[in-house]
Amino acid sequence: MKYDICIIGSGAGGGPVAYELANAGYKVVVLEKGPNYSEKDFTKDEVAVSRRSMYTPLLKDEQHVINDRDRDGVVTRYEGNEYNWSFWNGSMVGGSSNLMSGYFHRMKPDDFRLKSKYGKIQGANIVDWPISYDDLEPYYTKVEEVIGVSGDAVKHKFSEPRSTKNFPYPLLEVNSATKWFDSACKGLGYESIPTPRAILPHNALGRKGCSYSNFCGSYGCATGAKGSARAALLQKCKAEIITDAFVFKLESNEANVTRAHYYDKDMKRKSIKAKIFVVAAQAIETSRLLLNSKNIHFQNGLANNSGQVGKNLIFSAGGVGQGRIRFEKLTKEQQRELMQPGVFFNRSLQGWYEYESKGKKLKGGTIDFLFEHANIIGRATKELRDDNGNLIWGAELQKKMHKNLTTSRVLKFEVFNDWLPTDYCNVTIDDKVKDKYGVSVGAINLYSHPHDIKIAQHLAQKAKRVLHDMGAEEVSVSISSAPPPNLVAGGCRFGINPKTSVLDLNCKAHELNNLYVTDASFMPTGGSVPYTWTIYANAFRVADAIIDSLEA
Repeated sequence: MKYDICIIGSGAGGGPVAYELANAGYKVVVLEKGPNYSEKDFTKDEVAVSRRSMYTPLLKDEQHVINDRDRDGVVTRYEGNEYNWSFWNGSMVGGSSNLMSGYFHRMKPDDFRLKSKYGKIQGANIVDWPISYDDLEPYYTKVEEVIGVSGDAVKHKFSEPRSTKNFPYPLLEVNSATKWFDSACKGLGYESIPTPRAILPHNALGRKGCSYSNFCGSYGCATGAKGSARAALLQKCKAEIITDAFVFKLESNEANVTRAHYYDKDMKRKSIKAKIFVVAAQAIETSRLLLNSKNIHFQNGLANNSGQVGKNLIFSAGGVGQGRIRFEKLTKEQQRELMQPGVFFNRSLQGWYEYESKGKKLKGGTIDFLFEHANIIGRATKELRDDNGNLIWGAELQKKMHKNLTTSRVLKFEVFNDWLPTDYCNVTIDDKVKDKYGVSVGAINLYSHPHDIKIAQHLAQKAKRVLHDMGAEEVSVSISSAPPPNLVAGGCRFGINPKTSVLDLNCKAHELNNLYVTDASFMPTGGSVPYTWTIYANAFRVADAIIDSLEA
């Protein structure tokens, strides 16, 4: 069968296109590398997630090569399997949107004009976006309604403009300790804001509401409350989904992609024809696929006569911190409030989304506060050493675990700021290493700009002050250049000039008539928020452009 649309990948970038095009009456096929899970499959199996990589490929079968560049320009090569260094996210229908925590912040108007607002930074490839916040705002609103976003749009210093007064779904229930946080922020002159979440607080949109298990990040949602592409979109359209389909090459002539070649679960080669092809395999794998699809018309890789495919890979810069709130400083009522099970913390700070240093305005970022993950394996393994760093066991370990797990609670924070694009952070192909399909793996060339650390450290100090004022102990911060594999973008940036970008304003390849890229690859810069909401919004925008082209 020849399809109207063939989509490679079914996550936040592919799901909206499948949903919109299929519901508009077009023949849509989605090629998804992983299996299809439903809500009944998403148990809280801590061993499966923490120890057995249930939702990602085994590195012995599929890996990446990582070339890590330090500040002195020295590059160290790592093979992912040997060093257990994985950049895979969720390989399943709905992709890693199944496993997100669902912290949803919009990018702000200045995120779209980073260069013109804040100026050049030496060694960074900063550009303005070819579209504005106003172009994307209606689609942010659409995501709120279709995916389901809960929250309270309180006004604060860096509130972004909205076309609706508030979110369509009310705030999720929060732990009573949030009022201690709000009080501490008020005393410090900080603006505490409720964190928007892509989680339904009650039954709606044909899905069940949140069960407050607190197993959001890294786990699939057993109720469907979390707004994954699978639950919110793909289960509500008639797109055909072919699972266990690893697309290894796109075939093309000089003007159009003609076929997608893939291996099925039995390692048999198959192919799909379509009028339009949409790649949404997540940023690293999207670049890898295009680079591996070279032919006589595109000898450097598909849509890559500009040499820009794989360039300007970005992650989310920042880091984490935490503090422990102990019973000893609390009243009996406060102890009860702190240990309320399930309900979220859900507080954020954006008071330094822009700040001034030495007379210059700098782009800052977002700080999200949350309780440590409910996964008992992760919590227990943090207790394996005493205060001097010595390994403990037996009764001593048992006593420490019991005390810390029953009479204290860890409040964490996550910092999000721009990972500046550079010449040294990109995706290439490593021809020395093949995956189980015999296909050359992607090489991730890593480098982070020193500016990223500077901004993150500034934000972390603000977060630490809140924890201290709340009475937290053992406050610690980890700000580093380590890239978070679940927050990756770039590699096929969009823009007006075909010489400096891969995609046009509608995320269609400059050099091909029928190839679109709708995952985070299109992003020239990432903003200072998690990416998922923006990926969703842009994919809905591109879906409209594709429909317009088909109806023209």
